[in-house]
Amino acid sequence: MMEITCHPAHYSEDARFSIVIPTWNNLPYLRHCIESLEKNSTFPHQVILHVNEGSDGTLEWAQSRGLACTRSGENVGICFGMNAAASLARTPYLVFLNDDMYVCPGWDAALLDEIATIEDPAWFVSSTLIEAAGTGNPCVIDADYGKTLEEFREEDLLKGYAAHPMHDQQNPGGCANVVPLHLWKLVGGYSIEFTPGWNSDPDFAMKLWHAGVRYFKTVSKSRVYHFHNQTGRRVGPRKSGRRLFAAKWGLTSAKFMKHFLHLGEKFEGRLNDPPPSLELSFARLRGRISRLFN
Repeated sequence: MMEITCHPAHYSEDARFSIVIPTWNNLPYLRHCIESLEKNSTFPHQVILHVNEGSDGTLEWAQSRGLACTRSGENVGICFGMNAAASLARTPYLVFLNDDMYVCPGWDAALLDEIATIEDPAWFVSSTLIEAAGTGNPCVIDADYGKTLEEFREEDLLKGYAAHPMHDQQNPGGCANVVPLHLWKLVGGYSIEFTPGWNSDPDFAMKLWHAGVRYFKTVSKSRVYHFHNQTGRRVGPRKSGRRLFAAKWGLTSAKFMKHFLHLGEKFEGRLNDPPPSLELSFARLRGRISRLFN
């Protein structure tokens, strides 16, 4: 039986975000991520880790730094880990950050500035990622400041991160994602059937969509560097998550991102339900067929 323990910690009364970071025996990257939060955040935040296994001393290190944690004796994946850690959140806004990320200066101020302008009570926003992987993702800035910690050129990143052109986009992609805590609770957090985590992000976005959220935005001024897939590549293949999404929602995650969230398109405001189209009808038919085999 899965056992998850909670290790609360003191946090500043002025904390703006509750930042949840799942981690799995990845202490060098986690330490680097936390140091970037301490150096480059404009405001204080509540940081909460979920420690999967922690055989590398992660839990002891986190407690020595006064960080709140939940812990499982085995790797329970992102979904269980996020949900467990989020149970300790005490601010109005929940942020999901990977342990292999480095936040750039003012990342939080840019998000809070955006949040302050949103009149819609239901929304989902995120930072813009900078990656060296060259994935072709239109939501990501392709810039190489090092693919590993050993290669990381921090000074160059700090000098150049803001110079890369990028517009605000419709679709919140990657991390850091920010969602009102009450919305997180309303939709039940991350769906544990997607454990270890592949396609849990679009599934969460779909749940928000069904809850009435139409304000999805990636904020160009908030930037986070990602050592692409330093954690995710250890988990395993993505195919099962894609099949599960299609079986659950009757539509592939790729089609959902394209037709509903307008992946990679310039931000134009609240989204509307997608108009009928032959492509979308065919995609839904394929999704319904996939349900028969799952």
